[in-house]
Amino acid sequence: MKKKITIKDIAKAANVSVTTVSFVLNDKGEKMGISKEVIKKVLKVTEEMKFKLNMIASSLRTGKTRSIGLIVEDISNRFFSDLARVIEREAIDLNYRVFYCSTGGNDERAIELVDSLLQANVDGFIITPTENMKTTIDRLIALQCPVVLVDRYFEELEVSHVVLDNFDGARTATQYLLKNGFKNIAFVTNSSQLIQMNLRKQGYVNALKEAGLYDDSRILDLEYYITEEERINEIADFLSNPKIDAVLFSANYLLLAGLQSLRKLGLKIPTDKAVISFDDHESFRLHAPSITVLSQPIEEMGKKTVRLLMKQMNEGSTYIIEKEKKKGSLIIRESV
Repeated sequence: MKKKITIKDIAKAANVSVTTVSFVLNDKGEKMGISKEVIKKVLKVTEEMKFKLNMIASSLRTGKTRSIGLIVEDISNRFFSDLARVIEREAIDLNYRVFYCSTGGNDERAIELVDSLLQANVDGFIITPTENMKTTIDRLIALQCPVVLVDRYFEELEVSHVVLDNFDGARTATQYLLKNGFKNIAFVTNSSQLIQMNLRKQGYVNALKEAGLYDDSRILDLEYYITEEERINEIADFLSNPKIDAVLFSANYLLLAGLQSLRKLGLKIPTDKAVISFDDHESFRLHAPSITVLSQPIEEMGKKTVRLLMKQMNEGSTYIIEKEKKKGSLIIRESV
């Protein structure tokens, strides 16, 4: 039977004390005055010997589990799965595990997930909050749990967050349609009161009002909890208006339904109606014609979110709230 590697083996191979190895593996090296060279050496030997720290024993000693709770709306959605992939990669590099959870936009489910992760004693939370999750976030703050919000936030809460500049993104996309000669531009969104959706609507409205072309009848607010078939039918009814010459979709799942609606109506892109969507999707590049999108900087957002959480966990009560707003990119393809 293969001999199990222990901290003593690591210490011997690195020519340091067992205490030094323990401090390094429990992320206390610098705090205990251990040089960066020794820390690097211990970590290198640990990796070479394929040593895995006993997380349960470590958590009993330090009160830390080296784990993060990641709560998003829907892990099957391409945006959230790509974001989670970046967050997990960054966390693993820092020797942290990530517990994934999806709320499905359900407030009760979100509260249950937070309670479960609190019981699992995770060291911090990264959360894409549901519409009515403010009280739960308040509770985490009161418990002094490190928490960073991503993709959306609550204006009245003092909590670190990393989000897209949604207003600017929608305004940029709408202005691009105007620049290309479209005047009867529609907006398809959901009726949620989530701030990112409201800001996208505001950016769209702002651009059209500046151009003197705003018409509120060209906005379709869909209920979030409807079937895909209902969504396709409602979008089809809305887009059957021959005056609408372009459409901005506020989320990629809405455009996916919109593409089926246009097919159902026998309408072609961009000949009959030009389209732009928030958030990219693999199928948008493959679609004929390919779809122009307002893409979020997922890599930057994921990295920044992890950095803010780690900073908060390390600095504790001295941590200063940080609010990060990232610019999106309009990726020009063939749908306009």
